[in-house]
Amino acid sequence: MTQLQRTNLREQVLEVVRQAMVSGELRPGDIYSAAALATRLGVSSSPVREALLTLVNQGLLEPVRNRGYRVVAMTERDLDEIYEMRLLLEVPATLSAAAAAGPDDLARLDGLAAEIEAAAGDGDVARFLEADRRFHLDLLSLAGNGRLTDAIANLRDQTRLYGLEKLAEHGRLTDSAREHREILATVAARDWGRLEGQVRAHLKHIRADWASG
Repeated sequence: MTQLQRTNLREQVLEVVRQAMVSGELRPGDIYSAAALATRLGVSSSPVREALLTLVNQGLLEPVRNRGYRVVAMTERDLDEIYEMRLLLEVPATLSAAAAAGPDDLARLDGLAAEIEAAAGDGDVARFLEADRRFHLDLLSLAGNGRLTDAIANLRDQTRLYGLEKLAEHGRLTDSAREHREILATVAARDWGRLEGQVRAHLKHIRADWASG
């Protein structure tokens, strides 16, 4: 994990630790102390502890008395349930959000798509995940339902995408990055039938390929 700048430390720690769990850098069953993570990140223990407690409240970590925090393990059944819930929530939410997208929104999302492609080109999984998360949640926010966006964000954060490291190692992360440009082109064309198919395919891709490790 990379060291952090000393601004908005709690939020930065939260994002970095979340990415590390999703990518599998922090593994289920292993115990991590706030002090040890703070040393790795180059910050004090206080913002790390605050971020870890937030993740406990979200059900992503569990406290281990006098030892630290453990990443909550996800079974294949758990991941199947998350995938099913994301299909039920994220497909219609994306269609609703896309219908509300204007030129400025598309331009902003295009910038995020460029960040995703740059990260993929560099094989930087952490940066890829961060930009990918911002892209999808930014798009979903256009639907105007904050609770729905938060619910989908929580489901995204419970997904485990161990397979991304292998894609990066083989230079295939750029194939996945292109999906975001394709989604934007479909939104611009206002082709809702095609967009629904793309979102469903993207979610299936995440469950079937990215989650394998």
